[in-house]
Amino acid sequence: QVHLVESGGGLVQAGGSLRLSCAGTGRTFSSYAMGWFRQPPGKEREFVAVNKWSAGTSYYADSVKGRFTISRDNAKNTVYLQMNSLKPEDTAVYYCAAAPPVVPGVPKTPRVYDYWGQGTQVTVSS
Repeated sequence: QVHLVESGGGLVQAGGSLRLSCAGTGRTFSSYAMGWFRQPPGKEREFVAVNKWSAGTSYYADSVKGRFTISRDNAKNTVYLQMNSLKPEDTAVYYCAAAPPVVPGVPKTPRVYDYWGQGTQVTVSS
C-alpha cells in the first residue's frame, strides 16, 4: 500500500516558480507510476504529468509542456513537480497520485490511480 503526503503549495506571482513535493511510503514505490493532477476552482480534476520510473518516461499535458517538470528521488520515495513560468490559469488544488504497475501505457485518467495525496493549493496572482 502506498501513502502520499504533499507539500510545497503556496501563493506566487505570474511568471514565478514553485516546486511541489509528494512523499510516499511503500516498499514497491518505484514500481508505481507517479502522476500529478490539478483541480481548478469549479472545474473537474485534470491530468498534469506522470512519470513511470520503471520505463524511464514522463508525459505532460499540453497546457504545461515546456513549463513543468516531473521528477522523482526513489531513495527518498519522493516525487516532485517543478513549475516554472506560472500563469493565473495554473491556480488549482494539486494532487499527486500513484498508479499500480499493472496499468499499461501512460495513465492519464484519475480512475486508474489507486492512491492520492491530500492536495495542496497553488495560487498564481496576476
